[in-house]
Amino acid sequence: MPAVGDLFTDMRGGDRRMRVSYHEGPGVVVVSLWADTVCRGTFQLATGDVARLVALLSQVERSAGDLDSPANAQAEAATRQPATPSPEQTGDVSRAALPAVRTPRVA
Repeated sequence: MPAVGDLFTDMRGGDRRMRVSYHEGPGVVVVSLWADTVCRGTFQLATGDVARLVALLSQVERSAGDLDSPANAQAEAATRQPATPSPEQTGDVSRAALPAVRTPRVA
């Protein structure tokens, strides 16, 4: 296991997680998406791009401003509609979202 990393829970709940870990040998930050104990995908970010990602996330944090205040959080929760996004929006690759493909029979 890498010495530097963290695990984040998807805000939609369920068993979705994002793991971010630094691998010193190859010099990459690996972002992996997990469903329960199954890794669904990875992205290797070069350490040279980390500052750009941090700057973007810092800009998002500043833009959010006081959206995390208790009053705003309560108002947002009251108006939020639970919705299941379409597979096109989420990149869902579950069997239900995939087109049916016939499996060839071998005699």
